[in-house]
Parts: sequence; structure tokens; C-alpha cells
Amino acid sequence: MERSVVFPSQELPADRDVVTAFAQAAEELGYSRVIVYDHVLGAVQEERTPALAASYDETVPFHEPLTLLAFLAAVTSRIELATGVLVAPQRQTALLAKQATEIDGLSGGRLALGVGAGWNHVEFEALGMGFTDRGARLEEQIEVLRRLWSEPVVNFDGRHHRIDRAGLVPRPVRRIPVLMGGRSMAAVRRAARLADGFLFAFGGEETFQQAEELHAAVQQAGRDTAEVPMEMYVSYGVGPDAWAADLARWRKTGGTRMAVRTSTASAAAIGQKVRPLDDVDDHIAAIAEFAAWWDGAVS
Repeated sequence: MERSVVFPSQELPADRDVVTAFAQAAEELGYSRVIVYDHVLGAVQEERTPALAASYDETVPFHEPLTLLAFLAAVTSRIELATGVLVAPQRQTALLAKQATEIDGLSGGRLALGVGAGWNHVEFEALGMGFTDRGARLEEQIEVLRRLWSEPVVNFDGRHHRIDRAGLVPRPVRRIPVLMGGRSMAAVRRAARLADGFLFAFGGEETFQQAEELHAAVQQAGRDTAEVPMEMYVSYGVGPDAWAADLARWRKTGGTRMAVRTSTASAAAIGQKVRPLDDVDDHIAAIAEFAAWWDGAVS
């Protein structure tokens, strides 16, 4: 069982000293992965049809994940750099393949590309991408990404992509893992067939039930469950008793990683009320506390 840390995007500004301090502290504390999540735009929620499904709105800040991870590649040396998750269907696939290749190369092979279908139709429209077919486009994207990463010349004529005898130069020197996330059964079934791992960002009973559904879907797809390792997020603010209960059950469920999330905004988005942390020193103290607890609980 490994431990990861979720970068507190809402709380920490795009300040090089702040970002560096948090990432280097996570690495020094022995976290195996730092996860950065994604939104390009926030949107006013009132009078929307269909309604927007999450608590993020036009006031909530987000870092751009790929830019941030490229910076973190330069200021860290061991910790894995993951998106969790990037809303891939609102992005150009060939460009995403290029960006991921660059980050993976500059980091010395430390990128894990977590992708998901997304939920913010306003954001999709603003980026010039269709919303209703995003799941099908995501599936095709994964095939296109892997082919661009592995083949010198790609010919592809699909429903959403066309590549006429073209390729990336350079290509990655290793297979970049593609993780997936989401709350729907469609996301679970898609991951069971295509993913190199799954990120459960919501916690609670929903996560444990969905993990069982994922294992069943992986087996139905003819794969070994070990091929799709599972990571669960836990909020720092719920405290050690809740951490311990989640860890014990996650082990029984077959999970392989837990990620601590110190963000108050992210906890609120899934209905948890936790004490806000004031600055980067507070966030570092929080992940240090979790690391110390973890080392005692897991050893």
C-alpha cells in the first residue's frame, strides 16, 4: 500500500516558492505520487439547463495541471506526477500526447496521465468541444494517445480523430500509464477495459461499492484486477479515526494506494465539512501529520 498527496489547487496560489515548498515537502515525506486535478473554467451555476453537477463555480481557482506538473518536474526528483483527472475530451488529443510526452521526458519518466470524461458542459462549449459524445471521444482518445506514443507513423480514421501518416518526435521512452476516474458506471466499465489504474476521488461508501463494481467489470473484460490498481482519496480534516477505518476497509477491498487531500474546497465538493488550512505551512504540517500516522498504521 502506497500513499499519495493531492495538490491543494484551490488553496495554494501560482507562486513558485509556495508550489515548490509543498511539492518538495511531499517528496521528502515519502509520498509516492502528487496528484493535480483539472478545470479550465468555472461557470455561474444559476439558471443552467442542464444544471451543473458540482459545487465549483466561477469563483473557485484551479491550476492548469500540465503546466504545473512540468514545473514540478524541475523542482522534484523522485515523486510521481499525476493528473487526477484531466478532462481529456475537451482537449486536442495529438497536442495532449505531445504535452504528456514532454512532461514524462523532462521528469525522467514520472508522469501518470489520469483522464476522465468531465461534467461541466459550459467549459466544453467554451473550449469548442462537444459535450454529449464526450465518453465515446475519451475512449477513442486513449487509443490515439497510445498509438502516438508507440508508433513512429500513425494512420487513424475514427469517429472523432483522423491522423494521416503522422507521428510524434520524440516519442516517450516508456509506456505512460493512463489512469481513469469518474462516478458513473460508464466510467467504471470504460476503465475496466482501458485503464492502467483508477482514481476514486469521492470517498465513503460510494467508493467501496464502486471498487467492487470495478473489480467485477475488470474480470468481465477478461483482465486481471492487478492490471487496474485502485487509489482512494481521504480528506485530512476527517481525522485519524476515519483514516484508519478507510485504510482497513480499503485493504480488504483490494486498494493499492490512498491519497490524502488537504483542500477544504475539495472536501466541501463531496459534502465533507473540515477545518480550513490557512497557508502552505499548514498544508505541509497536515501532510506531515498524515505521513507520520500512515507510517505507524501501515508498518
